[in-house]
Amino acid sequence: MPATSPASAHQERRRRRTNRFVALTAGVVTVGALAAAALPGSASAGEEHRKGGHGRYQDVQLLSFNDLHGNLEPPAGSSGRVTETQADGTAKTIDAGGVEYLATHLRQARKGEKYSITAAGGDMVGASPLISGLFHDEPTIEALNKLDLDVTSVGNHEFDEGAKELGRLQNGGCHPKDGCYADKKFKGADFPYLAANVVDEKAKKPILKPYWVWKKNGVKVGFIGVTLEGTPDIVSAEGVKGLSFKDETETINKYAKVLQKQGVKSIVALIHEGGFPASTSYNYDCDSPGAGDGVSGPIVDIAKNVTPQVDALVTGHTHSAYVCSIADPAGKPRMVTSAASFGRLYTDTTLTYDRRTGDIARTAVKSANRVVTRDVPKAPDMTELISKWNTLAAPIGNKPIGYISGDIGNTGTESPLGDLIADAQLAHGKQLDPETDLALMNPGGIRAPLTYAAKAGEGDGVVTYAEGFTVQPFANTVNLQDFTGAQVIQALKEQVSGPNAAAPKVLQVSSGLTYTLDLTKSGADRVVTDSIKLNGAAIDPAATYRVATNSFLAGGGDGFPTLGQGTNDVVGSDDLTALEQYLTANSSASNPIAPPKADRITIVK
Repeated sequence: MPATSPASAHQERRRRRTNRFVALTAGVVTVGALAAAALPGSASAGEEHRKGGHGRYQDVQLLSFNDLHGNLEPPAGSSGRVTETQADGTAKTIDAGGVEYLATHLRQARKGEKYSITAAGGDMVGASPLISGLFHDEPTIEALNKLDLDVTSVGNHEFDEGAKELGRLQNGGCHPKDGCYADKKFKGADFPYLAANVVDEKAKKPILKPYWVWKKNGVKVGFIGVTLEGTPDIVSAEGVKGLSFKDETETINKYAKVLQKQGVKSIVALIHEGGFPASTSYNYDCDSPGAGDGVSGPIVDIAKNVTPQVDALVTGHTHSAYVCSIADPAGKPRMVTSAASFGRLYTDTTLTYDRRTGDIARTAVKSANRVVTRDVPKAPDMTELISKWNTLAAPIGNKPIGYISGDIGNTGTESPLGDLIADAQLAHGKQLDPETDLALMNPGGIRAPLTYAAKAGEGDGVVTYAEGFTVQPFANTVNLQDFTGAQVIQALKEQVSGPNAAAPKVLQVSSGLTYTLDLTKSGADRVVTDSIKLNGAAIDPAATYRVATNSFLAGGGDGFPTLGQGTNDVVGSDDLTALEQYLTANSSASNPIAPPKADRITIVK
């Protein structure tokens, strides 16, 4: 479940979530493009500037990606596509992703490049499909090792199972409860996870390495890795117990000084925090002039305040694709990139290293996002890896749990799948307590759509356990709590106010709950109080309502403090079980569930 935070306006940004909300991004920045022109001094593309030699200027290839989330197999539906703007201005969608193809693309990109680094911007694991999530993401770490990943920052999802489990992913060893899989001890990551701003409160130091230096033939490039400061607001409290998350910008600037003292002057920041480009096309020209163009969101403030000693920013978290130049504190443009999510893209950046100064010649930096198309040969080692783990997962994953008559999407302010999941949680709540009135679901907890087309031979319209797991992989429980009507109204207003004012998070609502969201207004007023009704009757501020949410929301997560104030708690089964039970009870091969209409929230623009 993603979130944000930049460098000034400290308290407000600390808890601001960054899920994209249509028409509500602000603070757009657009800067002149980096000039891929002449190198400093007398350098040219001759003796002084060689790809593989030892002239003054050395091109270093930086391949990067972010937010893989354990998507080893090609993601389904819109999660497995990218949008490309054509020369005539029309948009084209391209199927993308899957580590069998990602491996091939990265290996092809490295050919002929003697100086090549592969880095990532966090959320490599967590919220993963069954093939990885069922095995505590060991399969993804294995895949990343085979991809020759050199370094990554941590993301918020690296803390889904807590710091100890993150340490196991780094260092290896069998899972403390589930043991070893396939009679083989897990060896851990071959690459370092960087967590410069994640501090153990007792030890007063980062829980993992804060930085790492890549070296080859006298060329040195330092990497500093941070996750968003607001991580505690978007993961379970247990997962970050005993940890503090420091300001991203202050931390990067601190360790940039450390690296400089060590003689490392070329520095890249890996930041699990991001922004929102003005276009969803992966090939959008972020530096194009025009009102509203460019990129907005928390990464803008971070980029403006990170020391000029840092030469490039590899970012993530918002699942957006962009290659932008944003001015550093000295007013000089600096490359800021993000490669969307799920392994659909990778970013290819050329860093020109000046051997005389040990620094990057910023005016020569070039970068572009590349599509991980599926028209290249599959990497055999990745096919073998996927086959191995799918064989172990198959007895559980291939089980049918329901039937649908069409794609049930998870995009939009109110999504059809959001309605379905809220209805499933309401039904589960009524099993626990027949007096349950309504259910609320956070959109960030819905990780993928349900697609009608068969994925693995199960048949069109069949929903398997593996597909359900991909949708809801967090193992949150369904919790029941009592709230006053006034608290229900306040919780709905928290969607668009307080920490969520700049980037609203619209809860998905169960059948019977309706209201109007007026986007022409601002703040909490966007939720029209008089329009909030349950089964046609206005919510009574003084009455008591029994509300089902997942345990994440019941703890006040995602900037909903009121949902953490309920009483008479009852804890039910996990949310995936609730979805499974609902699909099984309400669908069959001859009578599948139709996609909900997503008409419970009336939106005024």
